[in-house]
Amino acid sequence: MYLLYSFLLTLGFVVLLPRFAIDALRNGKYVTGLSQRLGDIPEVNPNGRRVIWLHCVSVGEAQAAQSLVRRLHQAFPDFDLVVSTTTVTGQRLAQSIFREQASAVFYFPIDWTWTVRRVLGKLNPAAILIMETELWPNLFRAAQNRNIPVGLLNGRISNKSFKRYKKIRGFIARVLDDVSIAAMQSEQDATRIRELGLDESRTHATGNLKFDSAGAAADETLANEIRERFGFADGRPLIIAASTHEPEEAVVLDALRTIRQTGKHIRLLLAPRHPERFNEVASLLAACEFSFARRSEVPNTNDVLADIVLLDSIGELSAVYPLADIAFVGQHR
Repeated sequence: MYLLYSFLLTLGFVVLLPRFAIDALRNGKYVTGLSQRLGDIPEVNPNGRRVIWLHCVSVGEAQAAQSLVRRLHQAFPDFDLVVSTTTVTGQRLAQSIFREQASAVFYFPIDWTWTVRRVLGKLNPAAILIMETELWPNLFRAAQNRNIPVGLLNGRISNKSFKRYKKIRGFIARVLDDVSIAAMQSEQDATRIRELGLDESRTHATGNLKFDSAGAAADETLANEIRERFGFADGRPLIIAASTHEPEEAVVLDALRTIRQTGKHIRLLLAPRHPERFNEVASLLAACEFSFARRSEVPNTNDVLADIVLLDSIGELSAVYPLADIAFVGQHR
């Protein structure tokens, strides 16, 4: 079954190569960090200290891991922490928020046997911690062969994923056999992973780490900065449309027009889900009748007058939610 998995992974990579090439030419989405994705990670342990490897897929997982990273440093001061991400945006955020705690931040390797063995050979980690429920069969098996414990942290299994996993339950059970512990977000998530084959003694419902990482002092400082720059304390109601996808921005703009017709001066903060769409959304705003300001631009006196603020930045969304009177979160895709 592992051979079939590796074959399908390779086949999928080859079939999607044209898409990867197009996206790479447009925004460098997949080509960035390619050598690291193939296992050529930088030297991360020059002092010979033991290593804990933490994997955060993207922005959300990196933000949620902040409280965990602080606790790891307190509990294991003699260990080096390294962090991997899959996405470019996650990489940028991880390099920013973990710059003091992590010895290295790199891209997660493609789950081929030779690439994961290459990374494990360089890191020789004491433990591998995977945020949420990313199941990587070849990595887990290679870690098991080296007696490296693997932990799933802040784990969750959606109803859709659960149905998919049940179709290949035998293989998933084998993959989960290489997992040392799973700290799941809820009892439902814990029940689901047990039903997929993980031993009950290794499964625990521990809550959502995002709640532990929310409301950090850094978020409060950032929220105050954004509030002051854009004049969000002037009494005008603020609606946040977060993690939006096309065509949700157009729908939100139509809603803003409808509200404005009632005479209410509502302001909007718009935060697209994918950074590669920032300029696209900016063009949409430039073509509408509302004035707007971009978070990424140099502050100016017109920022406080803008009807719409485009949050074209990485890792700042959690800080602006407290500023909102109403928040809309786009559809997850």
